[in-house]
Amino acid sequence: MSNVLRFRDIRMSDLPEVGGKNASLGEMVSQLAGRGVRVPDGFATTATAFRAFLEQDGLGARIDAAVAALDVSDVTRLATTGARVRGWIEAQGLADDLVRDIRDACEELLAREDHPDQVTWAVRSSATAEDLPDASFAGQQETFLHISGADDVVRAVKDVFASLYTDRAIVYRAEQGMSADHVAISAGVQRMVRSDIGSSGVMFTLDTETGFDGVVLVTSVYGLGETIVQGTTNPDEFYVSKPCLRAGRPAILRRKLGTKSTALRFAAMSPSGATTALEEVPASEGARFSLTDAHVEELARSALVIESHYGRPMDIEWALDGGNALLYIVQARPETVASRASSDNVVTRYRLEERGDVLARGRAVGERIGSGTVRVLSDPSKMADFRAGEVLVAERTDPDWEPIMRMASAIVTDSGGRTCHAAIIARELGIPAVVGTTTATRDLKNGESVTVACAEGDEGLVYRGALEFAIDETAIDRMPEIGVDLMLNVGAPDQAFSVARMPSAGVGLARIEFIVSREIGIHPQALLDVDSLSDPLRSAVLLRTAAYASPRDFFVRKLAEGVSTIAAAFAPRPVIVRMSDFKSNEYIDLLGGAGYEPHEENPMLGWRGAARYTTEAFAECFRMECDALRFVRDDMGFTNIKVMVPFVRTVGEATATLDLLARNGLRRGQNGLEIVMMCEIPSNALLADAFLDHFDGFSIGSNDLTQLTLGVDRESALVAGAFDERDPAVLDLIDRAIRACVRRGKYVGICGQGPSDHPDLARWLLARGIDSISLNADALITTWMRLAEPATEAENGHAGAGLLEVT
Repeated sequence: MSNVLRFRDIRMSDLPEVGGKNASLGEMVSQLAGRGVRVPDGFATTATAFRAFLEQDGLGARIDAAVAALDVSDVTRLATTGARVRGWIEAQGLADDLVRDIRDACEELLAREDHPDQVTWAVRSSATAEDLPDASFAGQQETFLHISGADDVVRAVKDVFASLYTDRAIVYRAEQGMSADHVAISAGVQRMVRSDIGSSGVMFTLDTETGFDGVVLVTSVYGLGETIVQGTTNPDEFYVSKPCLRAGRPAILRRKLGTKSTALRFAAMSPSGATTALEEVPASEGARFSLTDAHVEELARSALVIESHYGRPMDIEWALDGGNALLYIVQARPETVASRASSDNVVTRYRLEERGDVLARGRAVGERIGSGTVRVLSDPSKMADFRAGEVLVAERTDPDWEPIMRMASAIVTDSGGRTCHAAIIARELGIPAVVGTTTATRDLKNGESVTVACAEGDEGLVYRGALEFAIDETAIDRMPEIGVDLMLNVGAPDQAFSVARMPSAGVGLARIEFIVSREIGIHPQALLDVDSLSDPLRSAVLLRTAAYASPRDFFVRKLAEGVSTIAAAFAPRPVIVRMSDFKSNEYIDLLGGAGYEPHEENPMLGWRGAARYTTEAFAECFRMECDALRFVRDDMGFTNIKVMVPFVRTVGEATATLDLLARNGLRRGQNGLEIVMMCEIPSNALLADAFLDHFDGFSIGSNDLTQLTLGVDRESALVAGAFDERDPAVLDLIDRAIRACVRRGKYVGICGQGPSDHPDLARWLLARGIDSISLNADALITTWMRLAEPATEAENGHAGAGLLEVT
């Protein structure tokens, strides 16, 4: 076997000689270049060359003896032994033939470059046990960047050899049960991609939190990608739909703007590579995305090719060269955490059963809940202070922290995003982590009891005290038949991939209001009138929307992102999207809202729903909503979306709203579009046939229907006791609505709280012939199982509420 192999000659079958990282690079160079995957060319030293190096002067025997005598739990002795072994390697020269082969390979690569004098090198480690399907070995050895000249490449190769014996690598191999003679190391040498003056990041061919495999997750920062793993900056994130990519449609589902306050760039050169320094990113750059949409989709297409070639989910590193503006794949390995999740049709969900004071907020990792006492550590040398089961709180982590992390019940960090080191290890260990809190090391105190909750979407919360929580496991392939579709009420797009795993028939109610209030946060008219706003409001709007083409584009794109995320998660199951149903007292809370909303004594009965859409004052705001939904349906291709119109008082309002929808690109029947309406006002049920002449069905909103039928404000403690969806008057109206839809063969569902609160009401609806019952996620399984059981005596005896009186 040669000392050196060119990437073009390497296949995955060469893993025993060049390690997982270099075998994968060679596989992509040799097999995928013709399919659009661009990888910097290079070569790799072989395991044979490394073992020959160890045989010189008995070096390998000395190392084996030193490591074999080591107790890796003895931190002090571990550090001493590791330093001594690395010193032995540094002191020993490389064989002449290996040096010659490295130089020749460098010269061959330079000969193909247009500007060889500008070429520098990246020298990466690749252990022969690294990046295997069941061993997440990455990050245990070193990488040396921006190496200039063949002499320094030779020096860096030996540094790679020494990195096989870092403290963390020795501990990791011991924990994995790998003996020293089973692991060798290869140095991969590539032309350096100048991402220090461009951008870089990591992408996964699935969602790292839920394992949802319909997306590619791309993360990006300015400069070198080490800041993502180190957690020193929060990256931009992009979710890209695989089906949309394959169909050649717009494919970006979600964009999340990271802070990107610093960038790691090269500073001074040295024989072991360029030194790096963190530089502040100007606020104007940080407010924009570090990748264009075209770049994001190009990366995602490369990810699809790589995933298809390897036949499994992949973890991929990429770099954008700031010099030639080209994207490169610099590493690809099997994803080893989310893809190992159980595939036995069991859905596990954690849920808090109580709440407490929130002490810290950040990015949720792990979809779990854990509790313990806080241990704030400034660096991993304090390992002796840490006790198993404590909650580790640190500014950030790196591989040196891993022995501590493996003892923790949860992890909380000041900095970092979902692909930082702390997040990666937390997923691997199956514990929750809240990263990017900014102030946790200051706000959390040693010894206090906390609960770390990461099971409610993107935001992770650290609560005071050890709170009660439950773990629900559902075998979805064993759910009994119940004779009705159970659907989900979904507001938060960041929970869509998680709740979509549940055995629902789709989404019966997707609320636009949540997306507007949480993801947009600005009154739509303020976005349209930005040029006429006065400061500081104008500056605040422009700052928040800077990453998009215009404030109007910001609204349309952010709304489309939220809706498309839900649609992608549930496809091909239907998703019924309700147009905005903010009341004036809710719109006023948005940024700029005070300048546009009237004061109403009773907003519940005021300017909302269809009445708002059909007024000239709201016409352009409504058009933006329509633009977003039309883009998701027609351009992205998510035709599983149905549109729902809320709070339609009269048939005249119904026809006017449908006309507006059609003029704004959402014509009923076009491209299969179904439009339903909320049946939530007594007039809707009393004139059901007249309304159904214009709509494809009803979704009964039992909350508002009950309030308006009984004249009860359910927010008022004085009369709230009279609120009951099972009152005979309410049931009579619901029965009218269901019968009208059944008679005319139109859809009818219910999306209020009543069926999940009252099993007898759910059974009654089932008996009336309702098509679907839409529930909050936490009530789906409970309601399903209740409907599969015989009615109880209490339910059968509930005649006083009218269940037996309405026939």
